[in-house]
Amino acid sequence: MEMRLEVVQVPVADVDRSKSFYTEKLGFVLDHDVEYIPGMRVVQLTPPGSAASVVIGTGMTSMAPGSLEGLQLVVPDIGATRAELLARGADISEVQDMGGVQFAYFADPDGNRWVIQGATSPAAMRK
Repeated sequence: MEMRLEVVQVPVADVDRSKSFYTEKLGFVLDHDVEYIPGMRVVQLTPPGSAASVVIGTGMTSMAPGSLEGLQLVVPDIGATRAELLARGADISEVQDMGGVQFAYFADPDGNRWVIQGATSPAAMRK
């Protein structure tokens, strides 16, 4: 058996504001923005280099905007990624070192909370 997680819904209140945040401030790629049926808009966005995407839109979920927590983006160089995101205008926390594993945090305009994790070295994983 094989299973791949490829798409995660992110509940938002204002699709256009969120689309702008994810593409302009985070650099996500806009895969598509379509209205399949009246009242159901689907905007799929993919983080650079990711096999998984997020979907925002209307008419898809009963989750409250801002209720999603803990999605993690793993990056090879957390310092460089944080610097680029700050330069794009994103509000990212300081990097925290949790015993060899580094994390930074941000939220989208609705308050959905994300984690950026620096890629963990094999030495840190053996601790």
